[in-house]
Amino acid sequence: MVQSKASDVDGYLTEVPEERRAALNRVRQLCREELVGFDEVMAYGMPAYERDGACEIAFASQKQYISFYLMRSDVRESFEERLAGQDMGKGCLRFRKPERIDFDLLRDLLRATAARPGPIC
Repeated sequence: MVQSKASDVDGYLTEVPEERRAALNRVRQLCREELVGFDEVMAYGMPAYERDGACEIAFASQKQYISFYLMRSDVRESFEERLAGQDMGKGCLRFRKPERIDFDLLRDLLRATAARPGPIC
């Protein structure tokens, strides 16, 4: 999916491929449950979660995978062992198949992010 022009996350989710929609809705639900006090926005054409104007979490449906962006280097470092076996770029977890998303890991990452502010990469 190219960068979305949707004005809100509901609009974004209607644009994603049907086979990814349930998984992305679940990622959104986790974000909304765990990131209390964050603002849900569209940033760079994808759903993002900001605290005090700084984007800390985002997700997207890319051409080949679902991306989960974790912009907090301190959280990534504290989860280094659990993230070791994941397909991961500098700050992006990639899931090539929706059924392979580790929702328990995502929940734990979200909880650690929400616990306190930290450095954004």
